[in-house]
Amino acid sequence: MLCPTRELATQIHDNIEQYARHLDIRSMTMFGGVSQRPQEKILRRGVDILVATPGRLLDLISQGYVDLSYVQFLVLDEADRMLDMGFIRDIRKILAQIPKNRQSLLFSATIPRSIVDLSRDMLYDPVSVSITPESATVEAIEQSLMFVMRSDKRGLLTYIIEEERPDKVLVFSRTKHGCNRIVRQLGQDGIEALPIHGNKSQGARENALRRFRNGTLQVLVATDVASRGIDVSDISHVINLDLPNEPEVYVHRIGRTGRAGQGGITIAFCDENEGEYLRGIEKMIRQVIPVDEDHPFHSEKARSRKGNKAPKKQQNRGRGRRQPRNGKSNGNRSNGKSNQQSNRGRNSRRSGRGRRRKQRKQQTRY
Repeated sequence: MLCPTRELATQIHDNIEQYARHLDIRSMTMFGGVSQRPQEKILRRGVDILVATPGRLLDLISQGYVDLSYVQFLVLDEADRMLDMGFIRDIRKILAQIPKNRQSLLFSATIPRSIVDLSRDMLYDPVSVSITPESATVEAIEQSLMFVMRSDKRGLLTYIIEEERPDKVLVFSRTKHGCNRIVRQLGQDGIEALPIHGNKSQGARENALRRFRNGTLQVLVATDVASRGIDVSDISHVINLDLPNEPEVYVHRIGRTGRAGQGGITIAFCDENEGEYLRGIEKMIRQVIPVDEDHPFHSEKARSRKGNKAPKKQQNRGRGRRQPRNGKSNGNRSNGKSNQQSNRGRNSRRSGRGRRRKQRKQQTRY
């Protein structure tokens, strides 16, 4: 069984141990960020069910500790993430180690068409089983949308936490750096928060989740991938500080609250550059998210740009054109012509000196 995060691997293994506690089935988890010695010892005794993240599994395969030639069942949990975000290369390497005569199962709350197309080369005549419609969102969740300028998102997040005083808040950021920045800014505003993402050590991630579960931590800031392993049933608020650029991710995010029949509140911030993402989300869930203007950071400018496309990121195209030593720009055509003329003159002088040397050699030879 392959999954994208350490937390999800641990959660799956705990469920396996619970279901198989009266059966003679040996299982284990395998993930990075911790010493591999204990994992080696368990592997030597033999394993029936292996729950692993791709990186550590490939590492132990290369060291000769794991043999996948007898695998009968392959399971990809959170398949949309496993076949995306750079995991696909590792998955292909693992598939090369597994017999072709096997049963493969892919599980995910949302599987976009692009992922379906990508999975066709690893599945033979697959059967699709859908429990709920892909676009359905939890009825018990109260959704709201707040238009805000990008520079005011920090202030709005602090305002919501201080005014509503939620029990447990899960804040989503698009990047790992964004998670760290949000935690640092909330700390400056007197609100304790902890980040959870792939760059954090296993101990730090477990500590953050443990405190979030037992209620000693009010705010947890996560990336989309790391959140797949968060199994906390009483999250009261989910705040999308950054709208996801994939509509399916929004469904995953708001599904973190409203569990076990409980109600939940989700708030989405939309700045002046995220109108295109919002349109994609509302198209997928087939409803318009109610707008909440009752806050001091409401922006009509951000609202007016809902129809605009998201700006493309500027890419660094190198160090730029090298400046000449005399400090003058050589970017115009006249300078280009003068440079070409000077180069031709330099080359002609070199060729002239070469001819004269050749003539002198011929004179001395005869």
